[in-house]
This record gives sequence, structure tokens and C-alpha cells, in this order.
Amino acid sequence: MKKCGLETQYYEQFYSRISAPFRKHPAWIRGLNLLNRFLTGAVYVIYPLFLIRLMWLGDIRWLRAAAVPAVFFVLLSVIRKRIDRPRPYETWNLSPLMKKATRGHSMPSRHIFSGAVISMAFLSVCPPMGIFFLIWSCLLAVIRVLGGVHYPSDVICGLLAGILSGLLMFV
Repeated sequence: MKKCGLETQYYEQFYSRISAPFRKHPAWIRGLNLLNRFLTGAVYVIYPLFLIRLMWLGDIRWLRAAAVPAVFFVLLSVIRKRIDRPRPYETWNLSPLMKKATRGHSMPSRHIFSGAVISMAFLSVCPPMGIFFLIWSCLLAVIRVLGGVHYPSDVICGLLAGILSGLLMFV
């Protein structure tokens, strides 16, 4: 077995264990996929509305809330491309609950990074919304691992990168 980052030769067993309840209930797999799409899509609708509202109100914080995520998204994408870590379904003999054709570019998770840095934008303006969206991002991280498209270390790195990048919105 290949080792991949923090994951060991026991990853197949780990994934088998966490995905087993879903495999017993096909409706749960459909629900997991729908929840993944909803959580991802909703943030990408709510975030621009948030920026538009800040601009409408004349709140200059919109500029920082737009620029920081954009700049760090590009930087993270470059880093991720250079790392080019294979996804769990490429490295191990497992059948992911979420179908994805992408090869490589698993580390760090860009979905989770985006959710976390956007959460930090909300946190800098409206702390309750920021906390809500950080929890939302953590739920999405669990879904991405359960779905078999990311390793736990991919989503943890994405989450930490998003939070650390987002701290610039408080300066």
C-alpha cells in the first residue's frame, strides 16, 4: 500500500468504516451528494450578495472581504497545482460515495478553503454569520471526506489556510 501524507496503509479500512452506514442506505448517499452541492452552491450565492450589500451600504469593508479571498484563492490554487496530490480514489482501492472525475489536486481542499475564507469575511463584519458559516464549512469538510474525494488532511489544511488567510480581514 502507498502512504499519502498523514494517511497510512489503513486508509482503506478507515474509509470503509466511515462509509459503511451510507452504503447500507442508498438514499443517504443521494442525500450526501445533494447536501454537498447545496452547501457549496449556497455559499457562492450568499457571498456575492453579502459583498453587494456592503457596497450598497457604502461599507468600505466590502473591498477587503472581496480582495483577501480572491488573492489567496489564486495563491492556494498555484500551491495545490504544484503539490498535485492524488485523491483517495486514485491512491486506494475504494469506491467513493461522491463521483468525481478530477485527477490530483486534492491537497489542500479548495472547497473548504473557500468556505473558510468566506466565513472569515462574514466574521469580520457580522460575527454570528461568520460562526455559522465556519460551522457550515466544517460540515462540508466532513462531507468531502465521507464522499471519498478528499483525505482528512486535505480538508484540515484547506480549513486552516482559509482561516489564516481570513485573519487579514481583521487587520
